[in-house]
Amino acid sequence: MKIAEIRELTTEELKERLEAEVASYTSMRLTHAVSPLENPSQLRKVRKNIARMKGELHQRQLNNK
Repeated sequence: MKIAEIRELTTEELKERLEAEVASYTSMRLTHAVSPLENPSQLRKVRKNIARMKGELHQRQLNNK
């Protein structure tokens, strides 16, 4: 997910997507620990998406103050 797509989302949608991404990342990490994923670079992509979403949420909180 690109930053432009993240900025288009409302705050509520962003929070929901963030929760879903975190759950997905946790699941992928556990699966990878048991048996290797076909594409382990997915872990990095999901982790970076989570960071982008958290960054955007933090920026919105700072702008609202």
